[in-house]
Amino acid sequence: MTLRPISLCVITQNEADRIHDCLASAAGFCDDMVVVDGGSTDDTLDIARKAGARVMSRPFDGFRSQKAFAVAQAKNDWVLCLDADERVGADLRAAIEAACDKGFDAAGYRFHRRNDFFGRFMRYGNAGADKVLRLFDRRRGGWRGPREIHESVSVDGEVRMLSGFLDHYPYRSLSELMAKQERYAHMMATEEFAAGKRATLAQIVLSPMWRFFRGYVLRAGFLDGWRGIVYALLRVEYVRRKYVKLWLLQQGQKP
Repeated sequence: MTLRPISLCVITQNEADRIHDCLASAAGFCDDMVVVDGGSTDDTLDIARKAGARVMSRPFDGFRSQKAFAVAQAKNDWVLCLDADERVGADLRAAIEAACDKGFDAAGYRFHRRNDFFGRFMRYGNAGADKVLRLFDRRRGGWRGPREIHESVSVDGEVRMLSGFLDHYPYRSLSELMAKQERYAHMMATEEFAAGKRATLAQIVLSPMWRFFRGYVLRAGFLDGWRGIVYALLRVEYVRRKYVKLWLLQQGQKP
């Protein structure tokens, strides 16, 4: 086992059942692991420490801000940012190790993320076409921008693609999925309202329909069988809730 000068950065909150596998997937090649916790009430912190991570607590004030703080705590300039529900696959690990051994010839690297949905990775639809930029030189980029949700990394310089997959297990159950969508819809509506964005009645009606058509038809979500239709319908519900909440805020109501 050869460790590389790469810092793994993860944010957590009540991830006792998932944090070990996340850290274990990178422990074999990252010589530094940072976990920033937003206030767990389960065994997340203890499990992370036993796995070899440096653990610190910080009140959660947004996904982007929390992740940016984690990156700032890293010992190395090259960082790999994961969520607790993500795992580095064997092929991706080999690609990261090879890129590091060659001296990292880019400012950042993207790779495919495959999303598990009730026991199978989605291949089509809005869940199938997923590329993420998570390995980067923090001197040339990071978690930028004003958005605290659906946050993303940007870098100054070339971004290259690595082979292999980042495996994503985002939902423990349908109930958790729907609760997460409700929370995200509220956060998005609140953030967009504060940024001056406004919803129209046409958007409330048409945007969910477009999301379904784009994912299920144009991106062939139907090829994922029953998972494809269920996922597409759930995303429709998320979009509908976001625009309804934004509309209510415009009317001076509390969503």
